[in-house]
Amino acid sequence: MIGKLTGILDSTGDDWAIIDVQGVGYVVHCSVRTLAGLPGKGEAVSLSIETHVREDQIKLFGFTADSERDWFRLLQTVQGVGAKVALSILGIMKASELANAIALQDKAAVARAPGVGPKVAARIVAELKDKAPAFASVDSNVIRLQDEIGERRAPQPAADAVSALVNLGYSQIQASQAVSSAIKKAGEAADTAALIRLGLKELAA
Repeated sequence: MIGKLTGILDSTGDDWAIIDVQGVGYVVHCSVRTLAGLPGKGEAVSLSIETHVREDQIKLFGFTADSERDWFRLLQTVQGVGAKVALSILGIMKASELANAIALQDKAAVARAPGVGPKVAARIVAELKDKAPAFASVDSNVIRLQDEIGERRAPQPAADAVSALVNLGYSQIQASQAVSSAIKKAGEAADTAALIRLGLKELAA
């Protein structure tokens, strides 16, 4: 089983790169973002590798960081998500961005990946939401507020404030972050009007 390849970049294609390791050229399948970050032809390169072994073939998938490889594996635990879809998602999002999107239940962000429809995106954020917060960089209070709103458990003033900000044109994530910050400043007992006012100040900062 190959876990890492270090060699010379021989050539690249739409979704692959050939890494020359002491005269042996390994075909490594990569996301468009990984390919874009590779050095020039003939230069040294090192990739974390995920090896898929089947009866009729062996496929190598390459990543610039172990964290991306970990998410590649994790994404494929979701029903309907194979290697192609997982690579597509990692092609538009860094591992940290994916973790944030899942932690915040941002289906739209995941659905931006080519070949990922709304149903698959919804399944990904739902099934991986308990694993993403550990990798996310967003405030845990924002994640909690998003969960409470999604499950209709959020305090009414907070839910109404988020809804009002969304109606003003802000995204669900922006609104939740702003209201979460407003709650920190005004306290849990703040009414909807106060949270909207403070939330708008946060968004304008």
